[in-house]
Amino acid sequence: MGGSRGGLAGQLGGMLRAQPRASLGLPMLLLGTYFFYCLTGSCEPLPPAAPERPEEQAAAGGRAGPGSRRFPQAIIVGVKKGGTRALLEFLRAHPAVRALGAEPHFFDRGYEKGLRWYRNLMPRTLEGQITMEKTPSYFVTKEAPKRIYNMSRDTKLIVVVRNPVTRAISDYTQTLSKNPTIPSFQALAFKNISTGLIDSTWSAVRIGIYAKHLDNWLQYFPLSKFLFVSGERLVSDPAGEMGRVQDFLGLKRVVTDKHFYFNETKGFPCLKKPEGSSRPRCLGKSKGRPHPKIHGQVIQRLQEFYRPFNMKFYQMTGQDFGWD
Repeated sequence: MGGSRGGLAGQLGGMLRAQPRASLGLPMLLLGTYFFYCLTGSCEPLPPAAPERPEEQAAAGGRAGPGSRRFPQAIIVGVKKGGTRALLEFLRAHPAVRALGAEPHFFDRGYEKGLRWYRNLMPRTLEGQITMEKTPSYFVTKEAPKRIYNMSRDTKLIVVVRNPVTRAISDYTQTLSKNPTIPSFQALAFKNISTGLIDSTWSAVRIGIYAKHLDNWLQYFPLSKFLFVSGERLVSDPAGEMGRVQDFLGLKRVVTDKHFYFNETKGFPCLKKPEGSSRPRCLGKSKGRPHPKIHGQVIQRLQEFYRPFNMKFYQMTGQDFGWD
């Protein structure tokens, strides 16, 4: 019906012009029904899953291919340096998962581009396949929960969390690799070193206050829509964590322990060589960087800072991640 609304309005206009005044009853009734339909909010639905228009096919290289582009049914929304890239790559080994490789940053940076633009970024899926994307900064973006809820309140949300102290050091290490002139970790982590006052506005520290960010999400989504994945267990027991993820997504447990081997050099698991590929799939050289040495007292102070937030997060999620 959605594709014929413009034609219906035009036909009604023609009928009104052509009819004598005494015989306007039926066209007026139809016209009233049309405008009532619009006033109920049904005139501007979310763009449906559909093959692209010719200009969209051209932008994609002219190849339409099978399937349709759909809004993601599941999104890895966080957290940065928690293990989201590893989880995404492990999930992409599942034949029923089609995931966008790059982070689209739609719900935090590009929302003004519109939902149609966002949908057209997604890979094509067939019936029974799940569309996914991951952008870890969504978890700490205040507007993201409402925006995702407005797209679909049924979206499944995956959050990969890691000991917030280790996560903060990893975050700093990544920044340091790009900008070697930044101040020391200690200088950035403290507002006042002598008093031990932590600077919670520094993003590397702020991201790890998981309970605060989750509270914002729970204003829109029930806890049942979330899966919290342990970044530590994703390294120590990737098959076990992947079993939980596949169950949460309603998928058959296809990705199992036979898919993994432990890379001693990098210090984390990699996917064994898939069929049709010439080499195993392992995360790039930017993953597994050695961390700078941080003074033990700095780590201890950060652990004390995070402890009450961790305890609240355990209570909110019903999971003890064992960070204390």
